[in-house]
Amino acid sequence: METIIQGAGWFLWPLGFCSLLAAFIIVERLIALRGSRILPDKLVVLILENDFSGAAKAFPDTVAGRVINFALTENPDKEALLAYARVECTKMERGLFLLDTVIAVAPLIGLFGTVYGLFSLFPETGGLPDQETLTRGVGLALTTTMLGLFIAMPSLFANNLILRRIDVLAAKISLVVESLAGAETKGKQA
Repeated sequence: METIIQGAGWFLWPLGFCSLLAAFIIVERLIALRGSRILPDKLVVLILENDFSGAAKAFPDTVAGRVINFALTENPDKEALLAYARVECTKMERGLFLLDTVIAVAPLIGLFGTVYGLFSLFPETGGLPDQETLTRGVGLALTTTMLGLFIAMPSLFANNLILRRIDVLAAKISLVVESLAGAETKGKQA
């Protein structure tokens, strides 16, 4: 491990920042996207019982609760309700653009470290590099590439996992909107 840290040189700082940023975003999104914060099971029961006012009062801080509250207080048409639900679902993607950036930038920093390491092999005076310069340059080239990929690959996996979770939750919120629209239609027909 010490060899990797020494081998990365000053590239360790931006790569370390990318690593910490990715870890923070991944953990924060996984906590924020828990079912209890988006669409709790007890809220689903209230929706199935068509108790929308009870659902809005019991779960005002959840995504589904805010959608239900909007439907009850603003009395929107179906398109407006769908638009509001989309806005609430978009909020679930908060910070993921930074994770996408880390996924793209970390390997590029590694690649830049590779180029810099190979460039440092050539002495200013010309000729062939000595063994120490050769070892340091090749070490920098390989280490930065490895670290950049090591940061990007798990971040990409986590990003895909989070996006899939958001898709599933958004589909469930769409069902809530359909239930609200159906209840509104029945109320107008009665």
